[in-house]
Amino acid sequence: MITENQYFDGNVKSLGYETIEGKSTVGVINPGEYEFGTANKEIMHVVEGELIVLLKGETDWQIIKAGSSFEVPSSSSFKVKADVQTAYLCQYR
Repeated sequence: MITENQYFDGNVKSLGYETIEGKSTVGVINPGEYEFGTANKEIMHVVEGELIVLLKGETDWQIIKAGSSFEVPSSSSFKVKADVQTAYLCQYR
């Protein structure tokens, strides 16, 4: 089954699906700054564009360019800034 997700007044949208390895979403983030919470470990892959990321407990923002990824532990949160529309793949593990 494919699920549709929408966050932050439609500025972040994704389609969810499930494989043998677990749940994943593919989506697009509009320019802006957002904070997400995690229930499970998340592996975020930037497909196109770039994200500026601040992980919980960190003080320095990281630039994650297309082709790169970052991980967020379960029961955590992270902030992202996008200057351009950015496509991503998020794997929940």
